[in-house]
Amino acid sequence: MRTDLEPPARHQIEHGPETHGPVKLRLCIFVIAYQAEKTLAWVLDRIPESVLRDYDCEVLVVDDASTDGTFEVGREYRRAKGLPAARLTVLRNEFNQGYGGNQKVGYAYAISGGFDLVAMVHGDGQYAPEELPRLLEPLARGEADAVFGSRMMTRLGALKGGMPLYKYVGNKILTTAQNRLLGTTLSEFHSGYRIYSTRALRQIRFDLNSNDFHFDTEIIIQLLNARLRIRELSIPTYYGDEISRVNGLKYARDVMLATISNTLHRTGILYQRRFDPTGDTNQHYDLKLGYSSSHQAALDRVPMGESVLDIGAGPGGLAQHLVKKHCQVAVVDKFQPAETTTGVEVFVRDLDHPLDIEIAKFRYVLLLDVIEHLRDPEAFLAGLRSHFTFETKTVILTTPNIAFAVQRLMLLLGQFNYGKAGILDRTHTRLFTFRSLEQLLLDGGFRVKELRGIPAPFPKALGDNLLSHSLLKLNEAAIGVSKTLFSYQILAVAESTPSVAFVLEQARKSEGA
Repeated sequence: MRTDLEPPARHQIEHGPETHGPVKLRLCIFVIAYQAEKTLAWVLDRIPESVLRDYDCEVLVVDDASTDGTFEVGREYRRAKGLPAARLTVLRNEFNQGYGGNQKVGYAYAISGGFDLVAMVHGDGQYAPEELPRLLEPLARGEADAVFGSRMMTRLGALKGGMPLYKYVGNKILTTAQNRLLGTTLSEFHSGYRIYSTRALRQIRFDLNSNDFHFDTEIIIQLLNARLRIRELSIPTYYGDEISRVNGLKYARDVMLATISNTLHRTGILYQRRFDPTGDTNQHYDLKLGYSSSHQAALDRVPMGESVLDIGAGPGGLAQHLVKKHCQVAVVDKFQPAETTTGVEVFVRDLDHPLDIEIAKFRYVLLLDVIEHLRDPEAFLAGLRSHFTFETKTVILTTPNIAFAVQRLMLLLGQFNYGKAGILDRTHTRLFTFRSLEQLLLDGGFRVKELRGIPAPFPKALGDNLLSHSLLKLNEAAIGVSKTLFSYQILAVAESTPSVAFVLEQARKSEGA
């Protein structure tokens, strides 16, 4: 969730002009409550005074349209007792928002209120408020962006705390599957004891998440995709006589569908806006090396010690690997590359305008996932060709394959949603098949020497593991059957030829020789 008027970040060590001590971090303890009239006051009583003392603290109770006396209990507690050194706010949703929807309300409150941290505590007492001081420490020290209390870090601890065996086994199975698909090593995805920095929450689109119980899985995925730091700490397990409102089979299905959707999102096959971090830079165009990919194929085709111009270099990571091959390297991109390498010449240019660069001095020109972003690829290639002479240059070009089987299937199912990356990147202006790309190069005066298919980047989505490499092998085998259907990307290697204008100019010079 983003807001246009965000308060500046606060740090515990900052001192203002009128301050004589450290500024306390502002903490919102968010008590999520539904049908909790018997336990709410008990939970509020258990919030440690040390937390209320050490932080600039407000306790927020949000009753999610309970049909019992939860809201009245909260109001009466505030009137009769209150909390030492902390404000107590009790709100009620007029209509039930669900477990995930109620979290959205609490996090939006914390962000709009200028809090630094928000800790979710359950009104039924299933998660011990006494653990708050310890769970808050990594965030207070700036060592994490989110802290989760895990019941599964201590062997069999959850069972000893009363977790039913079927829930324990289900938790283990789901967590193992999610770790495999997400490339993580979390001990538990399904704990409801969570503390977030509001700075982290502002970087993700939690407002687009489900209102159901798998909201917790979706927000973990969002944190991972935004490359935010998650810390797990062990907590005791407590199961009392509270009523479970989770349909286990539906929850498991929803959790796995969300996780698989993110896998498809990471590969670029099926864009999911909620899984995209906020912000518009080129940093999501990360490097794909060490497996069959467009970047690895391009790097393999550049000989040692060559001169290389990488046009549309993105963050600039490939330049480092070219330098290791003793290449003379220059990079061109619309944005200043985040990764700079000593000895690499950098040009910040809009590629939709003619390039004022001495292109002819480079023997290799890389156009990796660039041509599809241009307003007029034909004009760009014509401008590139105008720099070439009779000396042959090699152009290595990659672009998505719009005829990819998965894309065809999505279209058959009515899906054609543009996203932040992948085949239907929203910044793409032109899309190509093998045939249309080959024709583009031929019309541009290039001799096509190689045209091959590239599989989907499974290791990028699933991590560098046996599963991702097995899927790569399967995809490569399918490409052998039909590159048109099963190639995620197209790799083209072409040689330059001089333009007609250059040939004519040279011919005229020979007349006067």
